[in-house]
Amino acid sequence: PPMAAADPRVLAVAARVAESRERDVPALLLALKEILNSPSLGRKESEKIKQDVYYYDLAQYCVLVLRQDFSRVRGGWATAAQLAEILSHCCVGLEVKEDPEEFYTKFLPSAIDNLLLLGRRLQARFIRAVKVFTFHMLQNDHFLQLLVTDDVETAVIMMSVLHSILGVNSSVLLQVDEETFHSVLDELVYKLSSATNPVIGNAATKLLLLIAKFCKQLLNLLTTRYKGLKVLLSKQWTGKGFDKDLSQLLDLLYLEQLHQAACIIQAAWRGFQTRKRLKKLPQAVTILQRSFRAKREQERQHLEKQKEDEALKLQMQLQRQRAMRLFHERQLALLEIIHASQVNKHLQETEVKSALTIQRFWRGYRARRSFHQQRQSLKEYKAAVVIQRAACKFLEKQRSKRPLSPWKDPKGLTDEQRLALQQKVDDYIKLHPASQMSEEMSKELHMQAQEKLAQFMLRSKLDQRAAQRRETLLAQVNTDVELLMNAPQLAETTEKDLAVFMSRSVPVATKAKQSHNAMLKYARWPWWKKLGDEFVEDDVIPDDALNAELGSLFIGGRKSY
Repeated sequence: PPMAAADPRVLAVAARVAESRERDVPALLLALKEILNSPSLGRKESEKIKQDVYYYDLAQYCVLVLRQDFSRVRGGWATAAQLAEILSHCCVGLEVKEDPEEFYTKFLPSAIDNLLLLGRRLQARFIRAVKVFTFHMLQNDHFLQLLVTDDVETAVIMMSVLHSILGVNSSVLLQVDEETFHSVLDELVYKLSSATNPVIGNAATKLLLLIAKFCKQLLNLLTTRYKGLKVLLSKQWTGKGFDKDLSQLLDLLYLEQLHQAACIIQAAWRGFQTRKRLKKLPQAVTILQRSFRAKREQERQHLEKQKEDEALKLQMQLQRQRAMRLFHERQLALLEIIHASQVNKHLQETEVKSALTIQRFWRGYRARRSFHQQRQSLKEYKAAVVIQRAACKFLEKQRSKRPLSPWKDPKGLTDEQRLALQQKVDDYIKLHPASQMSEEMSKELHMQAQEKLAQFMLRSKLDQRAAQRRETLLAQVNTDVELLMNAPQLAETTEKDLAVFMSRSVPVATKAKQSHNAMLKYARWPWWKKLGDEFVEDDVIPDDALNAELGSLFIGGRKSY
């Protein structure tokens, strides 16, 4: 305790609290309220009394008492509220001189925690009481009679009371009887449609806005039960001083109407889709049954094939065993017939034949497998070449068909440009005068040009004949080389083969026959081999084909030069 003398009233309260029972402590602590609120106290006296209350642990008693259930305490929750007021009054402006750290780290947090706990309890009891009160009030017939009265002041008061109560707890609307709730809504809408007083319109609009904001189900009820409510509000109550609440209510009603319209459209679409699927259901069932029967048939065929394979396998095994038995019997019979000295030789011959047979079958299998692999790759390579050739020819044809850019006429010269150009020509002529030539010199120069031209024409004709002779000799050499390459050996040579080299007409006929056979073979090709020729004109023969068929053809006979 402090060194100065304590207030006797605080000491008396502390003595009574220390000597009394626990349930009487809250009522005894209420005496501190009168002491703290004494009008004769100055600032220093008030601080001295707060320190006495703290040092004699009366404030700690208030903190501990706040955790009790005041429904069993004398005075109830009103006593709790007064004790909370006393505790807060003591803590404000209190200067602790001895051990202030305990006050700030322990006492104050505990006091705040208990005060908040008390506030939460009071709020819960208040909400519970409001729920019960609102429920019974809405169910009471006297409330409906007061609401439907024609007196403006009474109606406004009842709507304000209902607005305040629903603002605290709107969930009671879902617990009220449906008939009672509809009666309240009917009365509110009736007041909006029949009244002209802005006070009634404002109160009814606020109440309907609160109901619409609380639950989407109630907003849906407003739009479906009162279809003309939006038009009524917009026409009759616009500009009456509560446009903000009115616009919010109109927006909610409009959005709900859009939502209902969207739901109707979606329901119609889903119904259409459902009916469409139901119409297709028999066909779907038929398809399902068909697929099921086909699958079952495939399974049956698979089982039958499996049984047949097993039977065939068993039969082949039996045949193999029978064949082995016959083979061993024949071997035994041969061994009995053959002389003893010839048995080893016979066994060696049999082993060699068996090895050769196995090798022959293995080489054949390997060659066939390699051939199939190479044939597929060769086919792919040829197909790629054909496609590339066709694409290149198509692109070349497209490039050749591109139109030339249109001719653009040169821009005409202006008078100034024409004069400047004429001046430049005159200056050049002055600087480079042309040499004068007589008529005799011109004729002589013309005769010289004619002689040189005739010599050039004669020399070009001789060069052309020499080139033709070289080409003829080269073709003859190519033909002779090809005949020599294809000639038989000397031991197999006949007179007919000699006639081929001695006569000039026989090689020509032979080469012509080969060319004809090549063209016939090309004509009998399948369509996919000639795919690259679809972009070639009918009257154009490729140069490669001509070189391949006629490049080495020699035409016999003597040429005159």
